[in-house]
This record gives sequence, structure tokens and C-alpha cells, in this order.
Amino acid sequence: MVRLGILGDIGSGKSFVAKSFGYPVFNADKEVVKIYNKNYKCFIKLKKKFPKFITKFPIKKIEITKTVEENKKNIKIIGNIVHPYVSKNLKIFLNKNKKGKVVLDIPLLLENKLKIKNLYFIFVNAKQQEIRKRLKKRSNFNEKLYELMKKNQMSLKLKKKKSNFIINNDFRRYTINSSIKKIKKYINHL
Repeated sequence: MVRLGILGDIGSGKSFVAKSFGYPVFNADKEVVKIYNKNYKCFIKLKKKFPKFITKFPIKKIEITKTVEENKKNIKIIGNIVHPYVSKNLKIFLNKNKKGKVVLDIPLLLENKLKIKNLYFIFVNAKQQEIRKRLKKRSNFNEKLYELMKKNQMSLKLKKKKSNFIINNDFRRYTINSSIKKIKKYINHL
């Protein structure tokens, strides 16, 4: 099994690149949303820690955002509660897709130091001004939360250095597909 881990800045197009490979994708952000919507045990743990913000099930993203805005240290506490559930779902995904190739779209993939065999990193490189322009168009974009998230990330320079492949994203499908085609050609020979 070949596992491709997507790295890059917030808003650089990681999820789009992940889907464009055509392999099964584990999207950690979507998993977190599922956990907030369906995992009552996680809700109880979060409610116990943050009764002022987490009030009813299913958990609303705005409640999590307010919790983090209240105190930036809360992001680590929330992560410590939610990540074990995400890790469990990741193990299920990897077991289900033992053969073939998969893509892991996991923010903080390097920072969480997950031990995953046969993992190749792909760095999605995009210009900062283009990223900012696109992020500001998102209806749910929160500048304060964005800055907090950036501070929790390893430097982009280091992520790029640790990567096996780099995709320069100019936000055109042709460019991305061309880069993906080259990567697929390489990994098909592994």
C-alpha cells in the first residue's frame, strides 16, 4: 500500500489536490465534523471541559470557535479529546484500504507525528496573496482563528523540505492534474 500525505498551508488547495488523485481519501476535517455530529462520548468530554461553550449535541462549529477564541490554549485541549477518535477512524480507513493507494488529507500530519508506513509527502505550494484572497471569499472565514491555527503549524519551509513531491498550485485544474500524473507515474513503479 502506498499512502500519500498532503501537506501545505491553510487554503493552499490540499483537499482539492487530495480528491484529484482519484484514490480513496481520508479527510480529517470531515471526520472531525462527523465526530461533532455523531459521537456523543466526545460531546460529553468536551461539555465537561467547556460547559460555558459546548451546550448541546450535536456540537456546532461556532461553539468550538468561541472556545478557541476565549483562550488559544483550548485548541490543544480540544485536540487531545478529539484526536483519539480521528486516529481510530484513520486506522479503520487504512485497514479497509489495505491494498492499493490512499491519500491522507490531515492537517498537522507532521506535527501529530503519526507513525504510518509507506507514507510519501506531497507539499502543495501556493502563493500567499492568492491563498489570502481565496480564504477571504469563504463565508465562514475567521481571521482570528486562522492566525491561531497558523501558529500551531510547523513552518512551511520545513514541511516543504520533508516532502517527497511538490505541487505548485496556481489554482488551475490542468496544472494540478499534470503534476498528479507525474507523481502517479513515479509511485506506480514502487
